Formats: sequence, C-alpha cells, structure tokens
Amino acid sequence: MDYFAVIDTETNWDNEVMSIGVVIAEKDTFKKVDDLYFIFIPEYKVGGMFSRVLPVKERNPEDVLFSREESMEKIKAVFKKYDVKKLFAYNASFDRNMLRELNTYRWYDIMKIAAYRQYNDKISDSIECYRTGRMKRNYGVEPMIQLLTGNCKYMEVHNALYDAFDELEIMRLLGKTLEEYNIAEI
Repeated sequence: MDYFAVIDTETNWDNEVMSIGVVIAEKDTFKKVDDLYFIFIPEYKVGGMFSRVLPVKERNPEDVLFSREESMEKIKAVFKKYDVKKLFAYNASFDRNMLRELNTYRWYDIMKIAAYRQYNDKISDSIECYRTGRMKRNYGVEPMIQLLTGNCKYMEVHNALYDAFDELEIMRLLGKTLEEYNIAEI
C-alpha cells in the first residue's frame, strides 16, 4: 500500500509556525490511516489569530506540546514508517516555506487543482475565472468545501489538524487520482 501526507500549519503573530497537523492517507482510497498534531513550544506562547482553537479534544496537552525540532523528528519517523514521499497542502508554497525541515519531500498544491475550472467540475460558468481558469475569488479551504459539498453553512476551524482533514476531504471530493496532482508539484 502506498501512502501520502496532507499538512497544514497555523502561525503566530510573529509569523512562526505554532502548530502543525498531518494526516497520512492511502493513495488509492484517500482514507486516513494515521494523523499527527503538534503545538510548538515556545512558539504558541506568542499567540496568534487562531490560538483559541489550538487545543484538540482528542489529545492531551502532554501528547502534543513539543519543540519544533522534536515535532519534526516525530513527523519524519512516521513518514518513514509509511514510506511517505509526497506531501500535499492547500496553498502548499506557504507551508513548504514555513517547514524547511521537510523540503526533501515532494510537495503538491491542492489549490492548483481545486481552484481551476479545467480540473474542478464544480466550478460553474457563473463563477468568474481568469483566462488561466483559476477562480478570481473565494477559493480558500472554507469556500472550496462549501462549493464541493453544497453546504454553505460549513465553517473552517483554523486548527492545523482539522484543516489537514478538510484538505484531504477536498482531494477526495475532487475525485482526482494522486497522479493527476503531478501538475501541481511545487
């Protein structure tokens, strides 16, 4: 079985990563097989726009509070366990730039598929797009899930773990194979 990872980060007021969520999924089914969540010490103490949603109900603080270095070691160990070589993120350039320790992996941008008319069948003719096919507005994670599911009440949590799950769901809803994301490699 082949696996890939979906990653999301949240940053603090100093534009440092304060939390990271990772979901490991099966290549063929896009089903979750594992997930990781870390809150970085001391970066989270600076605070940020989404500090209030840092805690995750399913996790004890002692299980998620680590230094960035310790967190990266744990993440790389899980990537090795599942032989993960491909990392996916929504607006992946941002996360890749924030996570230099993971630059040896291949990164793919989910948004480069989701926000383009030629790849996303849910982008109707009434949605304004540039000549490239990219939507002109409302192509973030929250409006994209709303578009793909038809649920206009959906609201993004802005917690790195929950957002990584949302990004995997966007991939699943788009119905593309992992190979079809090759054009979205950064």
